Amino acid sequence: MNKIYVPKRNMQLVFASLLCCSCLFMQGNAQAAATTPVEKSKVPFDQTITGTVKDAATGEPLVGATIGVKGFSKTTSTDVKGAFSLTVPDKTPALVVSFIGYVTQEVLIRDRSNIEILLQSAATDLTQVVVVGYGTQNKKDVTGAVKTLKSESFNKGIINNPQELLQGKVAGVNVTTASGEPGQRLGITIRGAGGVRGGNTPLFVIDGLPLDNSSTGGGGDPLNTINPQDIESIDVLKDASATAIYGTRGANGVIIITTKKGKAGSSTLSLNSSLGFSKMARKLPVLTAAEFRAEVPKLGGSALDDKGGNTDWQDVISRTAITQTHNLALSGGADKLTYYASFGVQSQQGVIKRSQLDRYNGRFNATQKFLDDALIIDVNLGVANTKQVRPPLGVGEAISNNPTYPAYNADGSAARYDNMTNPLLNFDLDREQIVTNRVTGSISPSIRIIKGLVYKFTLGVDNSTATQDFVNKPSAVPQRDGRLETYNFVNRNTLLENYLTYTATVKAHSFSVLAGQSYQKFFIQSRSSSINKFPISPLDPIYNPNQGQELTLANNRPNSGATENKLNSYFGRVNYSFDDRYLVTVNFRADGSSKFGSNNRYGYFPSFSLGWRISEEEFMKNSPFSNLKLRGGYGETGNQEIDPKSTQPLFRTEVTAANSYPLYPTGAYPAGSVFVRLANPDLQWEKSKQTNIGLDFGILNGDLTGSIDVFNKVSSNILLKVPPTDPVQPATTLWANIPNMTVTNKGIELDLAYTKKLTKDITFGIGGNFSYIRNKVAGSPYSIIASGSAQGAGLTSATVNGYINGEPVGTYFLKEFTGFDANGISTFLDKDKDGVVTDKDRIYAGVAIPDKLYSFYLNFAWKGLDLVANFNGVSGNKVYDNTANANFYKLRLSKNVNVTKEALAFTQESINNSAPVSTRYLKDGAFLRLNNLAIGYNFNTTALGISKWVPTIRLSATGQNLFVITKYDGYDPEVNLDRNIDGFTSYGMDYLSYPKARSFIVSLNASF
Repeated sequence: MNKIYVPKRNMQLVFASLLCCSCLFMQGNAQAAATTPVEKSKVPFDQTITGTVKDAATGEPLVGATIGVKGFSKTTSTDVKGAFSLTVPDKTPALVVSFIGYVTQEVLIRDRSNIEILLQSAATDLTQVVVVGYGTQNKKDVTGAVKTLKSESFNKGIINNPQELLQGKVAGVNVTTASGEPGQRLGITIRGAGGVRGGNTPLFVIDGLPLDNSSTGGGGDPLNTINPQDIESIDVLKDASATAIYGTRGANGVIIITTKKGKAGSSTLSLNSSLGFSKMARKLPVLTAAEFRAEVPKLGGSALDDKGGNTDWQDVISRTAITQTHNLALSGGADKLTYYASFGVQSQQGVIKRSQLDRYNGRFNATQKFLDDALIIDVNLGVANTKQVRPPLGVGEAISNNPTYPAYNADGSAARYDNMTNPLLNFDLDREQIVTNRVTGSISPSIRIIKGLVYKFTLGVDNSTATQDFVNKPSAVPQRDGRLETYNFVNRNTLLENYLTYTATVKAHSFSVLAGQSYQKFFIQSRSSSINKFPISPLDPIYNPNQGQELTLANNRPNSGATENKLNSYFGRVNYSFDDRYLVTVNFRADGSSKFGSNNRYGYFPSFSLGWRISEEEFMKNSPFSNLKLRGGYGETGNQEIDPKSTQPLFRTEVTAANSYPLYPTGAYPAGSVFVRLANPDLQWEKSKQTNIGLDFGILNGDLTGSIDVFNKVSSNILLKVPPTDPVQPATTLWANIPNMTVTNKGIELDLAYTKKLTKDITFGIGGNFSYIRNKVAGSPYSIIASGSAQGAGLTSATVNGYINGEPVGTYFLKEFTGFDANGISTFLDKDKDGVVTDKDRIYAGVAIPDKLYSFYLNFAWKGLDLVANFNGVSGNKVYDNTANANFYKLRLSKNVNVTKEALAFTQESINNSAPVSTRYLKDGAFLRLNNLAIGYNFNTTALGISKWVPTIRLSATGQNLFVITKYDGYDPEVNLDRNIDGFTSYGMDYLSYPKARSFIVSLNASF
């Protein structure tokens, strides 16, 4: 067999050319000889050293840590309590202590007994394991844009879902908590919005199971059934060279969630309990009763309607909300079996009365080894039950109601008025209730066929069922009959995967080859029913629907629907490393989706990336860099997140004059059918092509680490509804790919982290990230694709933003407010100078999506005390204050409806002036937020004499959303009400949003 040797000098030139597009000339280098400890057999081992090894952050014992004598080969390991005993020479200079996932530490010997060794997590160390999809890599070998977040770095506070754990933690990832309501969906994008429709959410993968992004009823977040306490790490795959392994579902990035596993040799019982208190963070500054009494008479409208009260209606609808969270976890195992089991309970009240989210979670993860470890079976099972109660929001009444009207009668009951709605009455009569049950599970046996070759099979199921009830109780005053609407949902996601992985190392060459097949099926079903006219009684209609007395098809027609989508895929990857310095990764995936027609059933998505570990070169040995790696990659991914069966024709059957003719000569209309959508078997994926160049570095002996990434992402083949080319068609639109239309996101990302151990007891850290993302739409067949539908009286059909050629996604397209005329009526810019202000005079008035994202953190630890603060912010964006547009203007105040002082800002404005959509209500959306501040103390259980029974006790206090610096005067600048038009995503809309909370949480953690 012929052997081919590649000179190292040539390898350097090849990699430098591909990554930098320039020639980098360098001298040849010699490989340093490795050294091994030399056993000094004649030195007597007659001294005994004892001690414990613990996690520096948590104080938990580390089981299986290795302790060796520096310069000698003799070692020992810690037991289940983290304790060790080791005989050493009399003049031992130091111990060398190591543990997987922690920084190796040398410990000088001063005291021969009870040495406490605290190891720092290797979260920034190059040996950190990164999950990259269908496998793992050491951080030093990763060539794509991948960020790993471990549990100790997660955000603190009241957390409902995994997205909140990483908010502000990863450059290029924008997490928007658009509502303060418990359990509501979070918005999340990675490196900008890649399309014009709702499919901009990244793919979530939990323990190897790719999820469906659909929520199971109620529009809540599909991930709020996952207990954040069960999550060990989150890996974010940002560029296409990393996400292409997921093909059609990787265009918007991939977030891989790994839950906790047990460790061999230990048995741990952990208890975590917390109690939180939340208040409305900011109230809208509406007029007080005294201000209201003073301002209404000045307007000369209706006479002041004064009931003598002094009511703050926002206080009336809100409360101090209490959140309780309790989690119990058991983990451990032996050499062949490890396990992790947990049970969690969370009861979270919303700051608006009667709103609440209750969640019960259970999890069991186990790993069993057989046949001399050749066969390994992984089992992951998670179950959850959530109950969300949503009352009528009441914000509209709270900010508009006359503050001189008392909220309560003398007897304490809610006051009733003919000309005003007391929101307390609606809280008693109306609610929405959503109960969701979810089971996620997978079994993954893997078998080592020969050395280096492993076959793995995965069977995964994600099954959710939900019942959503809308309850309107009957009432005498106000008079109403009552109604119950019930919706039942089923979401089932089934996964079957088979893949082979072969790894080998031959001298300086290391490689890993992956090849596999995946089949995934999604089934979604919904059913609905309703009934009217309930008797007034204490019985709840949810539990007594048989009490309803009216069941007519006109008002209570049953409805249902079901879809089934399938995805059949073939994928492969090759990782290659030469001399642990030159790295190559090649991915390929072919996806066939039932969402597309037979003409374009399959899509093909390749990627490649290269890496050069410059710091490993001989000429870098005396440099200040502990790590310096250059990365570059290119990849193609797809987006299939469109409505099912969009390639097929759609009919609608109705009994109306528009769809049928009456029976001759007179009579009822028979059912008639019409085309709603034309077939298009040529429909195919939106595609994204992305290039990425990155640099990872570490200096100051690894204390300062960071990365810089520059990327360019172009999404094409955009899916739109367009008019058919033939004007004589039964339907007005059909789905089509627009070949020349693109959405481009380009930008730069910077991550920095500095950690320094100042003394034996003091550790200090600071870090953060910054992203600049520029977005642009081009090649659209329409001058504007409207989105952002405004709400409120007089604003129906008004649009705020959309998609415009040459402008970013979410650009505001509005009339420019220029002031008032002599009569106090609003004036607007006449852009085309034709003397009439129409929609043709709208201007591009800013962007809803921020182009700059940033965050930073500080942490400090002294002995058992630690403190961490996390800040995050955005800039370059604007928010449309639809709440002010619909509610805060003089005309309403003149009619005894409350407003903010914003409505009185212009003395020349007439009370007859209306408030159309315009730049008058477009506001700066930039902000800086103290997301969370936590202080904790780890008790010295050894000093307390209880370490034998309770190894760790930690008490902590956390403040969440403590302050926000912003010019925006609404409830919160981080808001985005979904006001899409025909599925085109809207951004930056604020209308009667659920207010954000400011929370304080006390937590107690203990292990046994």
